[in-house]
Parts: sequence; structure tokens; C-alpha cells
Amino acid sequence: MAVLELNDQNFEETILNNDFVVIDFWAPWCGPCRGFAPVYEAASEKHEGVIFAKVNTEEQQSLAAQFQVRSIPTLLIFREKVIIYAQPGALPAGAFDDLIARAKEVDMAQVHAEIAAEEAKGKA
Repeated sequence: MAVLELNDQNFEETILNNDFVVIDFWAPWCGPCRGFAPVYEAASEKHEGVIFAKVNTEEQQSLAAQFQVRSIPTLLIFREKVIIYAQPGALPAGAFDDLIARAKEVDMAQVHAEIAAEEAKGKA
């Protein structure tokens, strides 16, 4: 599957309309970003049902700021509109595949229950 280029116009729609989104925040001048790009592309071909997207931090500075991206590459994984992973750093192919597999195994019912419980505490 092709990797989507995200911007201010399509970011929210992508997150809202897809249950599993992996995002790579990168920049053209970043050596580690360029080194990670083939790993990211290969993973996008392997993992069905997962949307792979990129945010060019030079062009989309507001998105980078919104997610407090301070170093690149930074990976974010959204499951059912919830960020379940956010870390800077490029990963080797095996580690990236393992990360995606672990993200698929996250019990999202439990995650949503924990979020609801925290929100209820905040209102009490």
C-alpha cells in the first residue's frame, strides 16, 4: 500500500476514518529519516489493514508542534483514534515489524475503558 503524505487538511480525517495508523514524522535533510524510509516503505507493503503515513516536518510545522515532535524521525501509532506509541528514532526492519505486531495486539477495549475511567475521575 502506498504511504500517505499527511498535512493540515487530511490529518484529522485520516485518523478518524482508520482504526490503525502509523505516522513517520521526518524531514528531507535528516539522514536517519532517509535511512529509515526504505524500512518504512517495506513495512507498508507487508502489513495489511494498517495505514502508513508521513508528515514532512519542514512543510507541516503546525502538525509537528501539535504532537510535540522535537527530534526526527518520530513514530506515532494511532489505534482507534488513540495514540498508543510515540517515540523518536529510526528502527531496524525487524524491530519495526515487532512494534507493529505488538501494536496490533493491544486490547483497545481495555485502553478505552482506562481512558473513560480517567475522564470520570477528572469530572468527579
